[in-house]
Amino acid sequence: MSYKHIRYEVSDKIARITANRPKYRNAQSTVMMTEMDDAFEKANFDPDVRVITMFGEGDHFSAGHDLGTPEETEYRKTEYLIEDGVRGRYNHTREQFVDKTLRWRNVQKPTIAAVQGYCIFGGWIIASAMDIIFAAEDAMFLPTNFQYFSVPWDIHPRKVKEIIFEGRFIDAEEALKLGLVNRIVTREQLDAEVMEYAAKVAKNDPFQLRMMKMAVNGMQDAQGFNQHITSAHAMFLLSSQGEKDPDFAVDVPEGKRRPMVQRAMENYKDKQAKDRK
Repeated sequence: MSYKHIRYEVSDKIARITANRPKYRNAQSTVMMTEMDDAFEKANFDPDVRVITMFGEGDHFSAGHDLGTPEETEYRKTEYLIEDGVRGRYNHTREQFVDKTLRWRNVQKPTIAAVQGYCIFGGWIIASAMDIIFAAEDAMFLPTNFQYFSVPWDIHPRKVKEIIFEGRFIDAEEALKLGLVNRIVTREQLDAEVMEYAAKVAKNDPFQLRMMKMAVNGMQDAQGFNQHITSAHAMFLLSSQGEKDPDFAVDVPEGKRRPMVQRAMENYKDKQAKDRK
């Protein structure tokens, strides 16, 4: 497969997958998700790859799902027709954002995300599926009850409630304290630090790495990880449908931005103003 919305490179036993739509803050188009799935599968079964890294080109790791860029709109008109109604939405969101992400979580090799700038909603989903997360100092994470609702597995459930009830960003420092990210580095050193760590991991025995990863993931699976992801996906569909209700309590912004992203932006600006006083 030739790639349009990502780059895929392999060097020194390390695969590098890069979301490559900086013009749209790496919004996750259908094409991007399909290409990422292909790249993860390719790296997973390539005997010359021992570690897989995930980057975002430009200023941001990912601002989330593509809600209607010209490329995505045209693609859905001609190539990817979503069935009307609940069945269509369920099938689309399950395959695009749950099944694919579970496959990436369960690849047999260690995976590392390098996060800078926005890591919003769908960006969190991709980062969460990786085994290790390195964050630049300017990283900004935003969770909600999205399709692949891994958030209560990433940080403590009570803290999850505090954050998503309010609708606010988590900066890199808080993400480190909460255990969401492994390390914070400067923006300039993010690439080098990730690749240096990946090189160290790549020196280890690939079968041992696979067994260790399966053991850790198996602990979560035994606690109900997969069942929770499946049930939370249904709750996401109900929640997103509720945004269309006439008495929906949050103002819907103009354009494509989701209401809860808008609330988080407003909360962030309020915090900045408060901090300046």
